[in-house]
Parts: sequence; structure tokens; C-alpha cells
Amino acid sequence: MLLQLGKVATLVISSPEIAKQVLKTHDLECCSRPLTQGPRRLSYNFLDIVFSPYTDYWKEMKKNCVMELFNSKRVKSFASVREESVASLIDLISQTSPNIHVNLSEKMFYVLDSIICKIACGRSYQGKQFQNGSKHEEVIQEAMATLGSFSAADFFPHLGWIVDFFTGLHARREKCFHEFDEFYRMVIDEHLDPHRPVPENEDTVDSMLRLVKNQSDGGILTQDHIKAILMNVFIGAIDTTSVTLVWAMTELMKNPRVMKKLQAEIRSSAGKINKPLVEETVCENLKYLKMVFKETLRLHPPLVLSIPHLAQKHIKIGGYDVYPNTRIHVNVFAIGRDPETWKNPEEFYPERFENEAIGIDFGGQDFESLPFGSGRRVCPGMTMATAAFEFVLGNLLYHFDWKLPDGMETEDLSMEEELGLAVHKKIPLCLVPIKHI
Repeated sequence: MLLQLGKVATLVISSPEIAKQVLKTHDLECCSRPLTQGPRRLSYNFLDIVFSPYTDYWKEMKKNCVMELFNSKRVKSFASVREESVASLIDLISQTSPNIHVNLSEKMFYVLDSIICKIACGRSYQGKQFQNGSKHEEVIQEAMATLGSFSAADFFPHLGWIVDFFTGLHARREKCFHEFDEFYRMVIDEHLDPHRPVPENEDTVDSMLRLVKNQSDGGILTQDHIKAILMNVFIGAIDTTSVTLVWAMTELMKNPRVMKKLQAEIRSSAGKINKPLVEETVCENLKYLKMVFKETLRLHPPLVLSIPHLAQKHIKIGGYDVYPNTRIHVNVFAIGRDPETWKNPEEFYPERFENEAIGIDFGGQDFESLPFGSGRRVCPGMTMATAAFEFVLGNLLYHFDWKLPDGMETEDLSMEEELGLAVHKKIPLCLVPIKHI
């Protein structure tokens, strides 16, 4: 579907076959990004890897980030961080009075915020206040909101900035930028303190500072590059993974059969050990848990439309001409519910992934499910997100049974969405925990 949005030609792709042409056949010609205003400001003029256009700089930065920050070995090295944060979450929920509900939408955000902050910065900053009184977690949520807002300047380059000024979007964006910048400077200063204890594992800031220090004369890396990568880590990892966990718990509450089957798998596997948490090595080998993850991502991809690609050359897509500077959105939501691919596409049915011969995975090689994208722009944090999802959900279902608040039936559980850069559940998920062990 071709739309003319202001001055911008925008192509929306909604089928696996055409998505494959964009993300594989013509990946090189379509892997750049448009120079939009929100990402420009928050990424220090595109010094990051998510929103940066396709250049030699981007290729070098992505290579460094994948090698230094997001490889499987490094993700596994932070298992103790995830254990510490999840143990705190379990203890907090365990202290809830009987028959009192907990806001799981809030709890999921906080546990992911804790995990990612410790991996990226070495410690948690929950509750940390900025000079204007805003809290760390509020700034992250506001940044996601502004990035998901309509910016007239992106579609009407000459006069759109006036609209953004009068709607208040420009002021909100500037406020986010300065709050984040204050936070980044504080974190970097802490890491540069010669009296700081030597950490057991390098966090993200340690790794980036090492790259800056070890670069040859004339190297381009600065502290602004570190700040831009931190923006990607915070915005790309915390909100999207916490949203996916909320939707998984919501679907499990709507589908008691699936909940019961998944809990049985987790508890039978964890029952062979005598430890306070279900270990990651157990969670990562639970086949039905992985099916639930895939099915949640199919029905509730965090980004319903992929971050836009930009055509750099004249190409043919589906037999049609696509001209340079056309923005291309992959409709991940529609592809995951395509009735040509999926039987009963609106049904939450993890068993559809049981037959490995189906060959559909979310890693970017199969175009029937693209929650992490594909090609050169595939999400580099996929392994980190998977580890966090499986470990958090596995332990929530091991330690507790869950029920709806009194007077609420399954059919009353709202599935209404709140649109933004990530698609949240509009009404927070509140459930009553019943301690299992």
C-alpha cells in the first residue's frame, strides 16, 4: 500500500512474500533510515545504531556493538544480574497481602529496568530523580511516547516544525533529551571515577569507554557516541520486553489451558532442583515456554510497524516501481495474523509451533513472523530479550498461581491496546498472586 503522507511517499508491506523482497532480496537498497526529528535529537544526530542511516559509520558501530555488547557469551555472563532482579521481584510479590492484586504492568517495567540498568550501567537507578523532579523510569516512558508521536516536521519539512512547536512536541522532546543527557553524564562520570571498585563483569559503559580509550589516533568515538548507544539500550530493551511479558501474562489468563500446561512444564522441570529460582539453564530448555514466547510475539509484536526503512535506489517490489527516498514500513502485526500463513490467526495457540518442520522462527530468516526485523537491521538485542523473557516469565509461573481480582471474569479482561512506538496494554494488568511454594 502506497501512501502520500505530506511530502513523504510511504510504502506499507503487509505480507511475508513482499517483506522478503524488501528485507532480503533488496536488503542493501532498503536498509537505510529516514532522518526523522525525534530520533535525530535523542541519538545525538544519529550516532546510534537503531535510527542511524546506512553508512560506513553505522556498519562499524554495529559490528562493535554486536561483538562487545550483544553476543551470546556476554548475555550469559549477566545471568547473575537477572537472578538478582528477579529474586527481588519474587520477594516483593510474595509480601503482597492475601487477595490483594498487584499491578503486573508496572512490575514488569521495573524488573526490566533493573536488569537493563545493571547490564548497561552497573547498577539500578530506579527512583533516581533528575533536577526537575522527574524519575528515571518516567523519562524512559516519556521518550518512548515522544518517539511514537506524530511529528509534523517529518512530513512537512519546511513548516512542520511550527506545528510541533505549538503542539508542545518540540518542548517535550527537548525536555527528554536534556534529562537523558544529564543521566548519561552522571553515569559516565561514575565510571571514570578512579576510586570506583573494579566490577566483576564489564557493563555497557565500561565496554564503550574501553573502545574510546583504545581507538587509534584520529578515532571518531566520543562520549556522545556512548550516550547514543545507551539510548538504544534503554528505549529498545526495557519497554519492548516488559510489554511482551505483560501481553504473555494477559493471554495466559485468557487461556487457562495454556497457563496450566506451561506451569506444569516449568514446575516438573524445576522440581528436580532445590534452589529459590528456576535457573536460566532450565528456562532456556523449556520447549513449551519457547512456544508461548513465539505465539506472544506473533500476536503482540512490540512494534506493530517496523522502524521505517528508506529506499536508497530505484527498485522493483512486487512488480511495482519503488523510487529513492520512499519510506518503507513492514506491517509486522498484519504479517503475524495473515490467514494465508496462520490457521485461526486470532487464536492464542502456542502448539502451532510444536512441529519444528513448520520452520517458522522469529530470528529474521523466516518472514512469516518478524518481531525482531530481518536483514542488516535485525534487532541486535534479540538474545538478551529472549533470555530476560524466559527467565522472568518462568519464575513468575513457578512461584505463583494467578487469578483475576474478585468479581472479574476472564471475558472482562481487556485486550485494548494503547498505540505508541511500542504497543502497550491500555488498561494495566492487575492480578492476584497465590504463592505456590
